[in-house]
Amino acid sequence: MRSPSLVLASSNAGKLREFRVLLSGLELSLRGLGEFPDVVLPEEGEDYRANAIAKAQTVARATGLAALADDSGLEVEALGGAPGVRSARQGGPGLDDAGRLARLLEELSTKGADERGACFVCVVALALPEGPVRTARGECPGRLRESPSGTGGFGYDPIFEPLDARGALRGATLAELPAAEKNRISHRARAVGALLPELRHWLDSLR
Repeated sequence: MRSPSLVLASSNAGKLREFRVLLSGLELSLRGLGEFPDVVLPEEGEDYRANAIAKAQTVARATGLAALADDSGLEVEALGGAPGVRSARQGGPGLDDAGRLARLLEELSTKGADERGACFVCVVALALPEGPVRTARGECPGRLRESPSGTGGFGYDPIFEPLDARGALRGATLAELPAAEKNRISHRARAVGALLPELRHWLDSLR
């Protein structure tokens, strides 16, 4: 029997790779939004959960398939929690990942080492074409480096050094960590982990 399809409400190739790994233990076919070019995602607002729900519901209704969406951001203590929910939009639509990262480092250039605390936040939402939406949240605390390091990951990963379970710095950015390690501790991994019971319940309901 063919595995059930789950559509990820994103065209971000890096994000799709991460979700494929995070969901590899489930019997499903994860499909990217690139397979559905006519689907237009809604404008994002100022709340992680609301954004994730809106994207998941839009894709589920448009495709007739179950959809998974996430909304995430980097909250920097010295910037009052910014860029936060606007992390992917920082600096306007003309900036790519490297440009947004450079802009953030410029904003932090006058901050001391003790002012570089930050936290990655992610909310994931599972929506069915008809039915309730389930959500879960994950966080990954850490500190920001003064310059990028590492070639893995995407977005702000090259300057974010996560804390370990004891609250100590791991000594490597998310972009330097092996993919398996990042996919165990990241904000996205923790959010997906919290949502797994709902995903398994959905899959069981199809049997």
